[in-house]
Amino acid sequence: MSDVRKSAEALRDIALGCGGLHVVVTDNIASKAPMEDADGNILAADVYGWTADNEHWWKDSKLALSSPLPRACRYESEVFWANAEGFRTRQPNPYLDEMSLENFEKRALTKAAIVVPVHLPFGQIGAVCFLSRDPARIDLSAEYDAWADEFALLSHRFLAGYTKAHRTRRWLPCDCQLTKREVECLRWASIGKTDKEISLILSRSHATVRFHIQNAGEKLNAVNRSQTIFKAAQLGYLGAAG
Repeated sequence: MSDVRKSAEALRDIALGCGGLHVVVTDNIASKAPMEDADGNILAADVYGWTADNEHWWKDSKLALSSPLPRACRYESEVFWANAEGFRTRQPNPYLDEMSLENFEKRALTKAAIVVPVHLPFGQIGAVCFLSRDPARIDLSAEYDAWADEFALLSHRFLAGYTKAHRTRRWLPCDCQLTKREVECLRWASIGKTDKEISLILSRSHATVRFHIQNAGEKLNAVNRSQTIFKAAQLGYLGAAG
């Protein structure tokens, strides 16, 4: 925890040295809790300088739902930059191509941003945005081309370290190992198949399927079928749909 502030200040200073950019950081786009140092100081205000009343973006609980920037982080894992004209990524991403950019500036609270999505263990998504200190700037392509890789590396290191320092509650078991059959059953259950349907798909008895799912639940310390599937997904057992 004692190193959090020093790391935050280092990220701020590097951004300043790379074209004089301003930093916006969140360790969890699904949470409105602000990032803090060991003394409880809010990093956004105390380190990154977001102090004006209309810049208290971390107090907006709807930001991750309404802003196109954190929303894009749910569909992209590599650094990108965006403005009202679209998202620029290293590889084509049809999900971002179809995302609405209507009222971009009002919803994103900026005209343009370089964004590093940080996908952390257990499904947590963080994001680090680099903004021009000139509020009129709408093109960050030069900064993106020059610094995107460095921004990505530094952002991942900072948020991974911050999350480890702050994550104290353990709600997932350590070193949980599911069997091949347990994973097969849970994958089908995760897309809505019943035990009976899974038994027909896998040519196993209804009781066998139920046994595998219940056994997986015990290993995951889950209280019901839904939580078993959720926890298995958080640990990466279920993968993404094809």
